Amino acid sequence: MSDKMHLKLTVNGEAHETLAEPRELLIHVLREQLGITGPHIGCETSHCGACTVDMGGKSVKACTVFAAQAQGAEITTVEGLGAPDGLHVLQEMFREHHGLQCGFCTPGMITRAWRLLQDNPSPTEEEVRFGMSGNLCRCTGYQNIVKAILAAADQMNAMKEAAE
Repeated sequence: MSDKMHLKLTVNGEAHETLAEPRELLIHVLREQLGITGPHIGCETSHCGACTVDMGGKSVKACTVFAAQAQGAEITTVEGLGAPDGLHVLQEMFREHHGLQCGFCTPGMITRAWRLLQDNPSPTEEEVRFGMSGNLCRCTGYQNIVKAILAAADQMNAMKEAAE
């Protein structure tokens, strides 16, 4: 008899079934079993945010979520944000506004910023800084990350208005 549990979850729109130990962390299932390597393992204490994913409409740090807690969940990682023909607006703005340097924190930053903009499509600079405060970057000083998120918000709002 196996100690592993049968796990069903949807990641980036694709249904997955796997086996996981009850104490296994979501980040390990994503990276090691499903081959989804955008979320990074940084601190394993939830301080850095490099492992941030969107689960059930909320930003979560996958290094502190048990895989069992993701049973039946809809999960989006940075890989799920891009379009088949290009980058998501946030990804493009991070590139354009130099919101990344070494890139280690970038997947978690972009995924968290995506949820922030889903919840607040027109944030102020202060709201962006507060909303991103759980994600750490050791390289950039945050100025360009904030600029990238605000620019993405402007572009996403303009695209929404043009579609209406």
